Amino acid sequence: MTTARRSDATRAAILEAARERFAEDGYERATIRAIARDAAIDPSMVMRYYGNKEGLFAAASEIDLDLPALGGLPSRHIGAVLVTHFLDRWERDDVLTGMLRVGVTNTAGAERMRAVFAEQLGPIARGVCPDPAEAPRRAALVASQVLGMALARYVLRLPPAVEMSADEVVAWLGPTVQRYLTDPEP
Repeated sequence: MTTARRSDATRAAILEAARERFAEDGYERATIRAIARDAAIDPSMVMRYYGNKEGLFAAASEIDLDLPALGGLPSRHIGAVLVTHFLDRWERDDVLTGMLRVGVTNTAGAERMRAVFAEQLGPIARGVCPDPAEAPRRAALVASQVLGMALARYVLRLPPAVEMSADEVVAWLGPTVQRYLTDPEP
């Protein structure tokens, strides 16, 4: 194996271990030593590649929401499509749930979540809202809905939120997300 391949494999192992450890323990309790142990490497390697815990967290919290392309979609379906997409992501991505936990308890985590949603949801809002200047506000409103449901359903595990089927969640939240994105201002 070449040095570059070993380096890539080591980085990947560190990031995987860091994502799991941050999701499990939160930012404050996760340690470089525990992450290195999970990745089966020396802690100095973590420091070599990422500098410090903050640098490692920044790299580990790179999240691609993999938002759907909405270009050819009739605008009346945008809310339901987005809510369905977010539910699918939360259902299959424990790291995303872990990052939400970190985001509500840690300043760096909150900043990372803000950036992810602004960078990835902002362009969607800009592309569909009546006034592109309103996109940041509308994206924040959409984030309030999807993050609120994720917090209730996957972190706090509120029984009524957990017991709802995905179709029910989409039926409740889809129209609200739709309104936030495409309706004229109230």
